[in-house]
Amino acid sequence: MRDAVTNLIKTYDITGRYLDRNAIDSLKSYFDTGAARISAAGVINANAAAIVKQASLQLFGELPELIRPGGNAYTTRRYAACLRDMDYYLRYASYAIVAGDTNVLDERVLQGLRETYNSLGTPIAP
Repeated sequence: MRDAVTNLIKTYDITGRYLDRNAIDSLKSYFDTGAARISAAGVINANAAAIVKQASLQLFGELPELIRPGGNAYTTRRYAACLRDMDYYLRYASYAIVAGDTNVLDERVLQGLRETYNSLGTPIAP
């Protein structure tokens, strides 16, 4: 997992350049917003169960076929697994906020979970 600082440095290192004014401004912005990012992650952490519950109500309200017989969240076990995965997504989102970089979402959610779901035959669209 990388953060905004390591990604910035990696980009400049690959091209063999010194940090320029744009890089310094990006770093300054990253550090200036650090307290707000930590605060946002704290709010997410404190309200994770309620956020997942609300998200699941909205998802199953929009796609009720998921919880009907034959749906991928049908049965208590599958429903619980769906809620667990929603919690994973939220946790990774909080990591991305703290890191100031969305790469963790690409690495762990979009790529990693997509591969897992595909191997299990689980639809990923919902």
